[in-house]
Amino acid sequence: MTNYFRSNIDAMASYVPGEQPPRGTNIIKLNSNENPYPPSPAVLAVLKNIEGEWLRRYPEPLGGEFRRAASQVLGVPSDWIIVGNGSDEVLNLVMRACTEPGRKVVYPIPTYVLYVTLSQMQGAEVVEVPYGENYQLPLEALVAANGAVTFIASPNSPSGHIVPIADLRELASRLSGVLVIDEAYVDFAAENALDLVKEYENVIVIRTLSKGYSLAGLRLGFGVANPRLLHGLFKVKDSYNIDAIACALGTAAIIDQEYKNACAAKVKASRTQLAQDLKSLGFHVWDSHTNFLLVQPPQNNAEYLYQQLKARNILIRYFPQPGLDDKLRISVGTDAQNQVLIETLTQICA
Repeated sequence: MTNYFRSNIDAMASYVPGEQPPRGTNIIKLNSNENPYPPSPAVLAVLKNIEGEWLRRYPEPLGGEFRRAASQVLGVPSDWIIVGNGSDEVLNLVMRACTEPGRKVVYPIPTYVLYVTLSQMQGAEVVEVPYGENYQLPLEALVAANGAVTFIASPNSPSGHIVPIADLRELASRLSGVLVIDEAYVDFAAENALDLVKEYENVIVIRTLSKGYSLAGLRLGFGVANPRLLHGLFKVKDSYNIDAIACALGTAAIIDQEYKNACAAKVKASRTQLAQDLKSLGFHVWDSHTNFLLVQPPQNNAEYLYQQLKARNILIRYFPQPGLDDKLRISVGTDAQNQVLIETLTQICA
């Protein structure tokens, strides 16, 4: 049989996203960390007024409309922003521009599993450094690894913890390569690392509209960094990577900070209640700065509970890998959805 692929592609495993049931299915979906609330009404208003001319012509190649809006909201110049087809594309741009065989990609584990997939695609050397007790950042080991790219997800998935800004600042000051701070869940946290891009040329902060802005289906994310760092990323970006509709809707979403913050506040309140309810069932629940909870069942039967909930049309996330195979990741739903989850877990555990 003919082998069409590079050796590293043959050897790697594909990234496995959370299960996506067909739309309209009567399922409580708490497995992909989607926001349980709808997008801003301002976004839906723009969607209703999309004109055919928007589709006939190519979009702005750099997503200029969104860059200008994000610039005003974030307080950074627009030329410090790069827009991607979801934040995953921006992660991929960093990898394509900065890594190759012989260059290291470094990150603490457990974390977002796409990092290893992107590394293997490039044939880069992967250095995984275990988090310390209570998810303390292994700062010295990360510096010693000397990566061409170092990924830090903060808040992190699947643990939900946040890395202190002081640790990120020290890491940035001691690395010679690029430090990627992945802030996909920042809208549910109390602090962010955006100021570090102004202090360090080697830092890029990456964000998404999938979580806080309820636009996971739109695929729009962005990175913020010094233009000297972005210069290389623009070289490997597709010519028209952001479609006109995504740019227009994303612009409306990021402008409506009041709506986004109100939804985030509801999610955080529900997160607190859900954590309390799970603890009352005997679960160990880690503190979370995200829109999900990492939990450990009292009987260490995580896979069993995942399967039992799935049989009852409730999807959560189970990771069959060392360090996580006794845990579950549960997205925060609406209060009604969370209540059904708790009632169902109560029945199963009984």
